[in-house]
Amino acid sequence: MVRGRKQLRTNNVGFELSKNFSENLPIVLKTIFLLFNEGYSPTQKNELIRYDLCLEAIRMTEILVKNDKIEKKADCYSLLALMYFNASRFDSRMNATNSIIEMDKQDRKNWNQELIHKEIHNLNQAITEKQVSIYLILATISANHCIAPSFEKTDWEEILSLYDNLIELDDTPIIRLNRSVALSKVKGNRNAILELEKLGNRTTIDRNHLFHSTFAELYRLENDTEKAKNSYKKAISLTKNERDVNLLQKKLIEVVPI
Repeated sequence: MVRGRKQLRTNNVGFELSKNFSENLPIVLKTIFLLFNEGYSPTQKNELIRYDLCLEAIRMTEILVKNDKIEKKADCYSLLALMYFNASRFDSRMNATNSIIEMDKQDRKNWNQELIHKEIHNLNQAITEKQVSIYLILATISANHCIAPSFEKTDWEEILSLYDNLIELDDTPIIRLNRSVALSKVKGNRNAILELEKLGNRTTIDRNHLFHSTFAELYRLENDTEKAKNSYKKAISLTKNERDVNLLQKKLIEVVPI
């Protein structure tokens, strides 16, 4: 991407879509989505948010949405809505010391309501094409979080149903991991723990620190201190980003005070 932008500046040419661009649109959108995700939760730098990557991903998607050569734009609108829904929470994701604030502890008054309303419009634009996609479902899940008056009053049943639909399109371990959070809210922590145990037995998700940190949270809620402690320690051992290590160590201390 960096080389491409340099070449455009050097040759002084504009941004123009090729004739077969629509065929490659899914690949382009996936690349943009990965770019945004790296900005939203950086893996290479000890930063909470890389705004440069997030803004670049949004900028490129807006170019696609505005381009007349793309006839079917449902996925473009859905991806743009998803990214803006996430961006609306940027200011509440960190405290004064640049430490992570998780969603259940965020001050929703700091969420950007202007962005949320704008992206509900984009989500409605995507729905008009009546094309169900991964981006549409993810954006709808994010919309449910954004419009909920509080973490406790989130429509978890709707979110769980959306994850069930998402699995039909893209059945991946990370999606099932995210689904387990909604499952715990609807059917209880023990059901979520059983699902995660099955997931760990049949996939390699146990190499991901998020898998163990999710286990730890569920055990903590069930007052199973020993298993929570062991899961936090396992998550810390698999985490290379100092930002995530600090958060997990803080949670470990809350479970087992020094």
